[in-house]
Amino acid sequence: MSDENPQKPAAPAPASVAPDRATTEAIEPPSRWTVALREIATGNAIISVLAVLLALLVGAIMIAFTDENVQKTAVYFFARPGDTVVAVWQSVSGAYSALFQGSIYNFRRPGFEAGIKPLTETLTFATPLIAAGLGVGLAFRVGMFNIGGRGQMLIAASVAGWVGFGWDLPWGIHMIVAVLAGMLGGALWAGIAGLLKARTGAHEVIVTIMLNYIAYYLVSWMLRTPGLLQAPGSSNPKTPAIKETAVFIKILGPQYNLHFGFLLAIVATIIVWWILNRSNLGFQFKAVGENPNAARVAGINVKSMYVYAMLISGALVGLAGVAQVLGTVTTGFSSGIDAGIGFDAITVALLGRSTPWGIFVAGILFGAFKAGGFSMQAAEGVPVEIVLVVQSLIVLFIAAPPLVRAIFRLPSPGSRQKRTVPNVTKEVAAK
Repeated sequence: MSDENPQKPAAPAPASVAPDRATTEAIEPPSRWTVALREIATGNAIISVLAVLLALLVGAIMIAFTDENVQKTAVYFFARPGDTVVAVWQSVSGAYSALFQGSIYNFRRPGFEAGIKPLTETLTFATPLIAAGLGVGLAFRVGMFNIGGRGQMLIAASVAGWVGFGWDLPWGIHMIVAVLAGMLGGALWAGIAGLLKARTGAHEVIVTIMLNYIAYYLVSWMLRTPGLLQAPGSSNPKTPAIKETAVFIKILGPQYNLHFGFLLAIVATIIVWWILNRSNLGFQFKAVGENPNAARVAGINVKSMYVYAMLISGALVGLAGVAQVLGTVTTGFSSGIDAGIGFDAITVALLGRSTPWGIFVAGILFGAFKAGGFSMQAAEGVPVEIVLVVQSLIVLFIAAPPLVRAIFRLPSPGSRQKRTVPNVTKEVAAK
């Protein structure tokens, strides 16, 4: 009996496994709206907005904790939690409502002209902040940290004030000369730091800090010395009143404090925008700020850029001092004329991301905080220091973008939308 081997089935012909559905369907590119939303979510502007919102939220918590009614109702919170919630809402909403009415529009005043006055006060406070912020922001773009705003403002205010009360010139010309003289004083004072950095490599932070002290004590001495800045016949360290021919005009009438300096701040914003985005000098500024070594190899005189940047920066900060003297404190000024604006300008520049129009908006925001903070304190009894805390928190969140992105679950700037990768199958070899 013979064994018959069963015949094996024939091996299938070599064939490729059909690709799955992902390979047959065309991968559609993201829509225009998806791309736009992703750019907004990963951009710097949204970080600035969210930083302000987070700071206001933390400020609301502090307002609630410092309110007496909230503290009283918190004692029996577990018995009647609704009372505490109502007290928190009343304290926070009342404080921020007072902040709005003190900085934007006061609904309690009769008529539109009276109600809009808080907005004019906001713009008045914002004027020196915008000018000084532009100066600090321009220095940032060149890779320099100009924290000598106080000294530059004091020197500019002294020069502009001296021209304003000591010179006799026709109306209009007197104001122009005072403005130019003050800006020149601020430019030369800041130029010292730029020149030392260019020639000796001295760090501008140390130099500008020292120049702040020198300017403060120099101006204080001149204010106590008859024949220099001190008013004749006065023992107080204060200058004479600015002459009417040099005082900034009130652009909306005598019933409002908003003066010509705000228009100068707008012009300064436009000029800085043009310098940074349309001029050859601005291109060199940004090249030096990105990589000074590469800029040097490309033929840019880096040392000259440092000097030019500090001169322009000082002139802009000096414009803030001029606005204080010729627009706000026209009855004479003392050594506190800078009012902390030189340091607030750093915050404004950071919030504005060192862009001219960003600084313009940030200056108005901080002007609103200044104008509304006093109203919030007077109407609701909220300490005005909370506004300073909110401003500091804005800087904190601006300086930590990953923290803001983590809180709001925003994508990082380098992330991209994941695309489906098709599965490629190999041919199955016949055995």
